[in-house]
Amino acid sequence: MSIALRYAARSDVGLVRSDNQDSAYAGPHLLVVADGMGGHAGGDVASSVAVAALAPLDGESHGPDDALDELERALEVAREEIIVRTQADPQLAGMGTTVTAILRAGNKLAMVHLGDSRGYLLRDGELTQVTTDHTFVQHLVNTGKITPEEAERHPQRSVVMRVLGDFDIDIAPDLSVREARPGDRWLLCSDGLSGFVSADTIADTLRGVADVDGCADRLVQLALRAGGGDNVTVVVADVVDLDRVPDGSGPSTTADVVGSAARTRNLPTRAADGPAARAATLARQAAQAAQDGGPGEPGNTLTAGDPAADDDDDDPGRRRRLVVRLLVTAVILAVLGAGGWWGYRWTQTQYYVGEDAGDVVIFQGIPQMIGPITLSSVLERSATTLEDLPPYMQDRVGQTIHASSLADARERLRLIELDARIDDAADSPTTVPTSPALAPTTAPNPAATG
Repeated sequence: MSIALRYAARSDVGLVRSDNQDSAYAGPHLLVVADGMGGHAGGDVASSVAVAALAPLDGESHGPDDALDELERALEVAREEIIVRTQADPQLAGMGTTVTAILRAGNKLAMVHLGDSRGYLLRDGELTQVTTDHTFVQHLVNTGKITPEEAERHPQRSVVMRVLGDFDIDIAPDLSVREARPGDRWLLCSDGLSGFVSADTIADTLRGVADVDGCADRLVQLALRAGGGDNVTVVVADVVDLDRVPDGSGPSTTADVVGSAARTRNLPTRAADGPAARAATLARQAAQAAQDGGPGEPGNTLTAGDPAADDDDDDPGRRRRLVVRLLVTAVILAVLGAGGWWGYRWTQTQYYVGEDAGDVVIFQGIPQMIGPITLSSVLERSATTLEDLPPYMQDRVGQTIHASSLADARERLRLIELDARIDDAADSPTTVPTSPALAPTTAPNPAATG
């Protein structure tokens, strides 16, 4: 039996982030997802470097025995390149990236994993998460301090403990080899998907959308409809038997690069119509209108001294054009006004945890502004102050923690208050443990915060 992969890769900047720090690669023998971190100046660089170092492995020369070694060597090349770039540009210091990659070697799949991007396998209709998140919250689950259910809502779930970065400590990735079975469907994704869309919904989508391109598009849209609070990147791949491939459903043959590693890295979101997409669009329109000085297009406004303004006021054609322009402007303003009110009402169904006057509070709304209008207000104030929290948690609260409902926001606030009283939780993320498995990054993953 000879097998091959049919695949699709997608990446979207989301509805909140200004830049895409995710990168992904999908080729006949190699699948990669990398979620960069380190702020505006570094995350996109780190994830692009990781993909560039792994991409040369997309060939047929690998045997099952050496595939893992080649993946490890590629990660080391990427780490050295990240260090070199950081030394050349100190503004990139602290950057890093998650890496989840699969290299096909014959009928075997070698996998390497660092961070909180995930790998899922749909086999015989059952979805299994085959990677383990390298996060502080997963460490709490492993040590029995919290339950897996609490981990899904924990405000520290994005604090990554193992990544590919510019620090000297040797970080050991998770390595594994699995059989490639025809009919299997693999999903690699950044936490922009897994952090916003439930595992049950992901499973239903992987089972229900047969075409890999359609499935990847659907998963991205689900994340965007859930708020799009992070960059979202997915790679969907089917294992096909070349001896039993139906007509028109053969394997993919060309590589696909998406996200910050791609030439199309600056593409705007492809969010379909929905409450979150409408609110984000209205915010951008209002910001652009404020920048341009009004609702019209730049350059279309007649002013005193403009030759067109000095034309004969009695010109019938000119009067008709002015009337049409005024009518069009009135319609646009009416539509924006109605849409703006509808969008504002939607924002008031959203909640998040953040900081106000030094206190940890629950906000109603979204952490954005339209001109001088703030789209959120303090709803509930905690007795816990920002100074009560460990430094890494202060950063998380300062960046805001998205909640799916008021009840979810209250639960997240309860966990924050609980963590403020746990002594060992205050030190663990800010020190370097002796075990490489628990080596933290220099900062929480900003690309993963929502």
